[in-house]
Amino acid sequence: MLTLASDFGTPYPAAMKGVILSRTDAQLVDIAHDLPRQDPRAAAFWLRETIPWFPPAVHLAVVDPGVGTDRAAIAVRVGKHVIVAPDNGLARPVVRRLRETLPATDPTIAAFEITIENPVSATFHGRDVFAPAAAEIHAVGVDNMADLDELSRIDFDSCVDIEFPTPTVDEDAIHGEVLVVDDFGNVITNIPGEELSGVETATVNGATVRVFETFGGVDRGERLVTVGSHGYVECDVNHGRGDEKFGLAAGDSVRLSLSSTPEGR
Repeated sequence: MLTLASDFGTPYPAAMKGVILSRTDAQLVDIAHDLPRQDPRAAAFWLRETIPWFPPAVHLAVVDPGVGTDRAAIAVRVGKHVIVAPDNGLARPVVRRLRETLPATDPTIAAFEITIENPVSATFHGRDVFAPAAAEIHAVGVDNMADLDELSRIDFDSCVDIEFPTPTVDEDAIHGEVLVVDDFGNVITNIPGEELSGVETATVNGATVRVFETFGGVDRGERLVTVGSHGYVECDVNHGRGDEKFGLAAGDSVRLSLSSTPEGR
């Protein structure tokens, strides 16, 4: 299996698939091609939350606002998975998550820089650099990728990192940040979901709303605070967009005050 993820929309992913299928018989699976454009942090979050659900595969991920610059192209092996991506932080969060799933006896992480001589274009490395590298890795197999001429071993710790911010707590509130907003308008924060344990209302940036496990706990169009499938506190709306109703976007600050007693009782 070879997965693909990008912010390319259409039809650019088709060109990457053409390159891959001309070199290998990989089973191609699209993760997404509508990742937030030119936003490696948001893409890194979604890759971290999706790739670990796959069986071992080569994963090609391209969100690359630095295309054509001196940023490196890398391939990182973690166990039997390989992440092929620009060296702008995309790879490290998902590699950390994948490493958590490995047995203590198999801590394999190996990083390589990809060198493709004279790529056809300076603006489409997804097609001209990353797709050929991913195809070659798939063709020779993960265990033999170090033998490829296009790859040279590097220190994984030298690769660019993206770390998601950690919320802080004071006497009155938890101070967090919006990591991403999904296509439903659900506002996903960096506040761990366990903070909502035993809580019935939450005040988000001054607006008090109810806390429920499911959207059905509130009326259609009503706001709620809940724990999303990613394990983080979300600010959502039943059959509506949480980003609009809460006035929040990726990168915004969130001040969350919690109460075990609903307002008005």
